[in-house]
Amino acid sequence: MSELVIVKGEDGKLQGLGEKGRRAYEKFRKKVAELEVGETLKFSYKLPRSPGHHRFFFGKLAGMKGIPGLLARQEVFEDLDHLLEWLKVGAGHVDFLPGPGGVMVAIPRSIAWDQLEEQDFIEFTRAMNDFLWTDYAQATLWPHLSDEQRHACIESWHRDFER
Repeated sequence: MSELVIVKGEDGKLQGLGEKGRRAYEKFRKKVAELEVGETLKFSYKLPRSPGHHRFFFGKLAGMKGIPGLLARQEVFEDLDHLLEWLKVGAGHVDFLPGPGGVMVAIPRSIAWDQLEEQDFIEFTRAMNDFLWTDYAQATLWPHLSDEQRHACIESWHRDFER
């Protein structure tokens, strides 16, 4: 399979990115122009992730982990990767596979930059935020706090990152 990256040029027209991309785009355009009636051409495309949204998400995630000794926003996860995996499961960003004894186990999916398109990343972050508002998630993160205190913790975290 060939890969083609296109960009809108200064003239407002689409073109391939770089010399190799320019040649590949011209080849693609020629193939499209030569299609006979009823003939098909299959291609895929990928919308890039937003670097700003990506940085914002991981900053917010680090803010949930807290800074040891200064601001512990939650009390359970010391490892950022473990917190992220738990959030993926809670958000339903998983595949279910048979585990020991045939019991289905949730395996978190990747949110890697090159694995997940921006719209899917947006949907994941929405599902994760929804999960964090559940009683279960809040009780997991702050087991010794009251419901009102837990709610205030999530509210504070969201407020800090909405500025």
